[in-house]
Amino acid sequence: MRVRSLFLSDLHLGCRFSRVDELFAFLGRVEPDRLYLVGDIVDGWKMKRSFFWSDSSSFVVRRILGMLKRGTKVFYTTGNHDEFLRSFSPQTLGGVELADMFIHETVDGRRLLVIHGDFFDHLTKHAAWVYHLGDRAYTAALHLNKWMNLARRSLGYPYWSLSSLLKTRVKHAVNFINDFELFVARYTKKKNCSGVICGHIHVPIIRKIDGIDYYNCGDWMEHCTALVEHLDGRIELVDHTWLEGLSEPNSDETEQTSDTEIAAQITHDIQSISKPRVA
Repeated sequence: MRVRSLFLSDLHLGCRFSRVDELFAFLGRVEPDRLYLVGDIVDGWKMKRSFFWSDSSSFVVRRILGMLKRGTKVFYTTGNHDEFLRSFSPQTLGGVELADMFIHETVDGRRLLVIHGDFFDHLTKHAAWVYHLGDRAYTAALHLNKWMNLARRSLGYPYWSLSSLLKTRVKHAVNFINDFELFVARYTKKKNCSGVICGHIHVPIIRKIDGIDYYNCGDWMEHCTALVEHLDGRIELVDHTWLEGLSEPNSDETEQTSDTEIAAQITHDIQSISKPRVA
């Protein structure tokens, strides 16, 4: 299905709990004019501790490269888990525009700030060790999720997330999410934008905050959600089951291209660097 824009955040490629199979199938059913990768696409933290990269992760990358080859404009917003890319920002690498934030204009002329959101998390800025500790606790919760859902599947029950429940039930977590959303909305006003598209906290939602349209993409660890801007400008929050059952329109031309050819093309494109539309 053709859409005007697709926004994806927190894929965490390189993490064992990234739900890349669902993501690969989802990407095969949508053909965006613009693709925004809203941070934490590659999980540099996890890969630094213990390198892991699945074939499915490579298939996802190739599918994105296939979109790029067929004319999709790709914008990559850096996040805290892929912060190693920030030293290269802003640049255009292999046809992908890389920056810390972008301004996206909708069909009806609204300006939307596109930013990962870790800038508004005081833990990532001032107490990174606490955030890394929390990341390990989150990983432990995902381990529990895995075994609990294996049992639930054998009994015929759907997927259920323990870590997501903890976020919504624990008072401090709820306060953190509310504060984060408020800080993002205030910053969006300062940038003269009417709305913001972000990720980071793994809480997919569309809501109004202090007059600002707040959109959070969610993640591909638990919720498997994305934001879609339709051709008429309407923005919708969808999950991995969206358009399920339809045949995949993508031919994935990149899957017929060798890794050597892809690397050579990216290296060639890096030689001419252009400045993206950063915020």
